[in-house]
Amino acid sequence: VLINSGSRHEAKYLSGISHFLEKLAFSSTAQFGSKDEILLTLEKHGGICDCQASRDTIMYAVSADAKGLDTVVNLLADVALQPRLSDEEIEMTRTAIRFELQDLNMRPDPEPLLTEMIHAAAYRDNTVGLNRFCPVENTDKIDREVLHSYLCNYYTPDRMVLAGVGIEHEQLVECAKKHLLGVEPVWGSGQTKDVDRSVAQYTGGIVKVEKDMSDVSLGPTPIPELTHIMIGLESCSFLEEDFIPFAVLNMMMGGGGSFSAGGPGKGMFTRLYLNVLNRHHWMYNATSYHHSYEDTGLLCIHASADPKQVREMVEIITREFILMAGAVGEVELERAKTQLKSMLMMNLESRPVIFEDVGRQVLATNTRKLPHELCALISQVKSTDIKRVVTKMLHKKPAVAALGDLRDLPTYEHIQAALSSKDGRLPRMYRLFR
Repeated sequence: VLINSGSRHEAKYLSGISHFLEKLAFSSTAQFGSKDEILLTLEKHGGICDCQASRDTIMYAVSADAKGLDTVVNLLADVALQPRLSDEEIEMTRTAIRFELQDLNMRPDPEPLLTEMIHAAAYRDNTVGLNRFCPVENTDKIDREVLHSYLCNYYTPDRMVLAGVGIEHEQLVECAKKHLLGVEPVWGSGQTKDVDRSVAQYTGGIVKVEKDMSDVSLGPTPIPELTHIMIGLESCSFLEEDFIPFAVLNMMMGGGGSFSAGGPGKGMFTRLYLNVLNRHHWMYNATSYHHSYEDTGLLCIHASADPKQVREMVEIITREFILMAGAVGEVELERAKTQLKSMLMMNLESRPVIFEDVGRQVLATNTRKLPHELCALISQVKSTDIKRVVTKMLHKKPAVAALGDLRDLPTYEHIQAALSSKDGRLPRMYRLFR
């Protein structure tokens, strides 16, 4: 079951409700007395369950033997619409979330933190810029009443999709009629009052977190102290035609960690490898990411290096952004398109991915584009399309996230100036004396 609900809808609520719901999923319900009972029921059909909340979707998923379809749909309906949310379960969730937040700040991999920061910078205080994790100060404020008032607004039939893979469509429809149609949810079926339909407003901006990264990973081979920078620009939503050129561009930029270089097939031909990691041995990471939602998107590059080289690292990344608008070689473009197609096909060999793909597409557009249709669209991308989408993107203000020792970080105005210049260079700083 996929539901059009996530942290982007929490503007009128306490931040962190989706995080709570994700952790509370598959706990006791009207029919099942405890999480153990649910797991034992699934075990009879060799099943496993999982819940994931993202910025715009919450997903309750079960994989089990097809013979147990009726039991599984009944269980999913109960978990989504009839959770008990007992005081004890809510208290355990508070503890789990506090622990997760501590862990998040201590991890050597800053990726989740940086992703939060770049979204907060790009969409300041609105929709997808709202925090996906529950802030510590809200853990005690979220209770059953708060959760019920949120569920009443967002867990409604028009925002839900039941998706299945490996079963006949008619069978799934029968089960849906039996277990989901006309079910009264535990919070009642009152009128939805406060559904947030606001569209994402891209603001651009900078979010900086000064942090001592010298002791992040102690051990036999500690990672050296690094400063992490992420620079992003607004791309487009996954509903727009330009989404495919942006996906090809992201593939063309590629990149990764300096240790993942090597052997054929490791993405060695992407621009961030050829132009950045192969030429600047002191850079530990340069990776391109593309986040896309139904009303906006964000293309960003994450880079990390020693704190003393932050300024040079930022300039290398701003230059790469400017170079995106330049000439795109035929071989380079074909390679990126082929890589994107092969990645798409490879991912769609696994059933959980097919299930998520079907569910998300239907939730957003009411239809599903088949893999061969997507491949045909990828094949049509020309170098002029890449140039066009990049030129449009470079007119926007940048979003910047910076984490670590930031003494040498250029100012936001300088980064913006570099991205508006012809060569991507930072304005020169004249120091008379130190």
